[in-house]
Amino acid sequence: MHHASDDGKPRVKEYMTRDVATVSPDATVREVATRIAESNDHSGFPVCERRRVEGFISAQDLLLSDDDDPIFRVMATDIIVAHPEMKVTDAARVILRSGIRKLPVVDDAGNLVGIISNSDVIRSQIERATPEKVVKLMQTLENIHNVEFSQERRTVNLYELIPTQGRVYADELEGRRYELEHGLAEPLVVIDNGGTLLLADGHHRTLAADRLGIDEMDAYVVVVDRRIDLGMARTAEKEGLESLEDIEIVDYARHPLVETTERLKSDQG
Repeated sequence: MHHASDDGKPRVKEYMTRDVATVSPDATVREVATRIAESNDHSGFPVCERRRVEGFISAQDLLLSDDDDPIFRVMATDIIVAHPEMKVTDAARVILRSGIRKLPVVDDAGNLVGIISNSDVIRSQIERATPEKVVKLMQTLENIHNVEFSQERRTVNLYELIPTQGRVYADELEGRRYELEHGLAEPLVVIDNGGTLLLADGHHRTLAADRLGIDEMDAYVVVVDRRIDLGMARTAEKEGLESLEDIEIVDYARHPLVETTERLKSDQG
């Protein structure tokens, strides 16, 4: 099989965990249940006979089985697997659609070479998403203001940031909080305007961090040496945004999009 891997898209092999915990088809339900109970991050295992994947056993499969049943009797055998050269975005689709949290990664020879989980997928999306955003932002600013900007990566103190967005949504805050707790948050994008730090991207992440008692975050910082009149700064001033505390948290029920669909329903009704 030929896999074109030269288009620069992230591949499963770059993000999968290579060191995979597996169980033998001859293990008993009791043994595997004990392993799942004692482990923090395993809710299931690929079942392997000499590196070849025979099936997958999850905690749910064990619930209705007898302690002494061999795993090969109760495991799922029609399982979805990923290939190391597969694009991460394709694996992500499979994971999201199937609701499976982890996909075993199997090579052309049918051997297990890794496992890719939903958190690996989130990490790949995040690591890829931001540098391009930053470059775009820099180019836009350079075109508008006719000044050279430079870019650096640094840790910023959240209390020094001036927000440029006046509201965030409560449910999205929850999602960002989950990512932060699992070490998955992407860096913020900040503009250092002659020493004033404007938060360009990442308002939900900073507020989620604030709630978790985190006071510093990793950021891509776009730097301009001398202070210039940025539209973003003016908007922030007009809305009275001086610190994170000035951001309003809006409950999703009042999200403009939700209101519109509700209204449409009542109009049609």
